[in-house]
Amino acid sequence: MRTRMTMSTDRSHEAVRIVSLARPATRTAAPSVRATAIAFEDPASVAIRAELDLLAPSDASIVIVGETGTGKELVARYLHDHSKRSHRPFIAVNCGALVDSLVEAELFGYERGAFTGAVRSQAGWFETANGGTLLLDEIGDLPPSLQVKLLRVLQEREVVRIGSRVSTPVDVRVLAATNVDLEEAVAAGRFRQDLFFRLNVATVTLPPLRRRPADIPFLAAHFLELYRDRLKRPDLSFSRAASAALAAHSWPGNIRELENAVHHAVLLSSGPEILPADLKLARFDAPREGDTLEERVRALVETELQAGVTDLFDRLLAAIVKTAFERNDNNQIRTAAALGISRNELRTRLAHLGIIPGRASRRAPATAKG
Repeated sequence: MRTRMTMSTDRSHEAVRIVSLARPATRTAAPSVRATAIAFEDPASVAIRAELDLLAPSDASIVIVGETGTGKELVARYLHDHSKRSHRPFIAVNCGALVDSLVEAELFGYERGAFTGAVRSQAGWFETANGGTLLLDEIGDLPPSLQVKLLRVLQEREVVRIGSRVSTPVDVRVLAATNVDLEEAVAAGRFRQDLFFRLNVATVTLPPLRRRPADIPFLAAHFLELYRDRLKRPDLSFSRAASAALAAHSWPGNIRELENAVHHAVLLSSGPEILPADLKLARFDAPREGDTLEERVRALVETELQAGVTDLFDRLLAAIVKTAFERNDNNQIRTAAALGISRNELRTRLAHLGIIPGRASRRAPATAKG
């Protein structure tokens, strides 16, 4: 299985713009939800590609970290296709989707009669990938008992099939992908430290799509072309409003969500242009751990705007001022410092909200007592 690369037409340099799967993988164990294309246009993605180009020629084990749908398998394929192993097999195995009782047999193979149902001998994924690259996706889901055996295979460069006493040498470059923090898993005792160090010669961290926004229009155009061809709608295009909606969305499902949104739009759009409603973007994007303040606010603003809120600025400003004032025990000096504004500006906003009297109220003469 090889990837298809769409190249830039810029004559000054042929930068890879899109790396995509040309067809479904023929030797991928336990298929999982994954991105089928990745772009290298955003500065963050350009930096990642430069890192990949440095790592690809080596045989070093690499851990690829990223949220679901960010393109971890495609990064692994990029490393394989730019290595000396490119003419040999690339095998992707989703460890999280394998049945616990069969993981060892799947990875290392078995001999006929080794267990009930083993009617013939079968090579495991390590042997199948011999000479090439083996991606162990969702490596953090590998059972602890198998982690020990995987470590031995990586150290000895040989496998022993279930039911056999003979070891088989294997020459495989192992890449691992995960959407969990393996160091945290090590600290919690869920992942072996020695295996982590063996795998983690280098780490490639894929930012979520919301942190590489310049990739979005290129990916959207790629998926539009893909599904226009499949669904026989050659003249369909994005409206300006749809393009703006794509750029504004925070993409909690990353590239896979973007592909699904475009696919949905091509299926159901009734006119010559895709409209925002055709994309059927999720209205609620939950903040994710590690998001910046700007990203969390952006997700909230997008959700409220899609819900039709028209006085969003005033409501957000009021919520900020009220929350800060309450948190600081109604102390104006501390509240102003926390918000980064002057005390006079804070007093003006508090008065506008009716939390403290305005200046005119304070100057009003007292009513004479009868």
